[in-house]
Amino acid sequence: MFRSKKEKIKEKPPVPQHSFAIEYMKVVDSLAATMLSDMEKLPVIKLGDFTLQIELDDLSPEVEEIARKELRENPDTKKQAIVALRDLLKEEKDLRVPLDNDIWLTRFLRPCKFYPESACQLIKRYYAFKRKHADVYDGLLPSKEKNIFEQNILTVQPNRDQLGRRILIIELGKKWKTDKVCLDEVFKGAVLFLEAAMLEPETQVCGAVVIFDMDGLSLSQTTKFTPAFAKRIVDWLQDSVPLRIKNIHIVNQPYIFKMVFALFKPFLREKLRNRIIFHGTDRKSLHQHMDPKCLPECYGGSLDLPRIDGPQWYDLLVMCDKEYVAINSYGYNKKGEL
Repeated sequence: MFRSKKEKIKEKPPVPQHSFAIEYMKVVDSLAATMLSDMEKLPVIKLGDFTLQIELDDLSPEVEEIARKELRENPDTKKQAIVALRDLLKEEKDLRVPLDNDIWLTRFLRPCKFYPESACQLIKRYYAFKRKHADVYDGLLPSKEKNIFEQNILTVQPNRDQLGRRILIIELGKKWKTDKVCLDEVFKGAVLFLEAAMLEPETQVCGAVVIFDMDGLSLSQTTKFTPAFAKRIVDWLQDSVPLRIKNIHIVNQPYIFKMVFALFKPFLREKLRNRIIFHGTDRKSLHQHMDPKCLPECYGGSLDLPRIDGPQWYDLLVMCDKEYVAINSYGYNKKGEL
């Protein structure tokens, strides 16, 4: 969800906490309109000449063409859909959303191919899921979830794949110390990453792929998965994430992973089930879907970029706490609220 590029950072950085520097870039008016909070600056990470930041740029001509072909997006359709969606949401009296924010409305229209009725239903499911799982979502902020990032289980690649998709890697094998981090924390970390990805226009259009690396999964680890957890994850991915999840790649899975997948399988509908691809250690199989140039060496790739680890992502996302507070402020009214 972050961009790599070499550019001049406009402001002096604070003292770095690690072997990298966190700096700030001023947000111009057109980008500030994207944020639900009143953030005036966006944090970036500097690793030598390498820069990471949330991408809020307008769509490139290439991505505009993808949006036109795959999402029916054009100025007229977009304008009409925004008006229609706003009118539909006005009828939801117990749902608080930023109705006047066209950019926010577009985030939900894109995965629904600019059909207002579908986008309205997606918004309702998105907030209904948050209400149902309030124990996870209430007060969810990067600053409160430091542990999952320190465990370095979740990683977002600094680059996109060959189709412009974001790449989220979740490692639930050797790296997963079940006495230090639970699956609820893993879920919270994934939510925080995808909420940030939702801000990016290019990710809204091109979507994201997930790599589940199960290398070293043990029998004791499999006992941590429950049907309730499996149903929550599947419901989230199938019905409640306003992002195009294009593929889920399962790699390095041992035989006992079948026990885990058996918990998820009953809840999967055909569309998502067809997007889950099992590769094991067959890198050629993975490369049929993801260009090796987009992948790190551990997945048979030739990507020559610095690895961005969990603590670095934490230090970046925690600077966006204010935006997450704003995100959390919307949703269905609680009992007693008007």
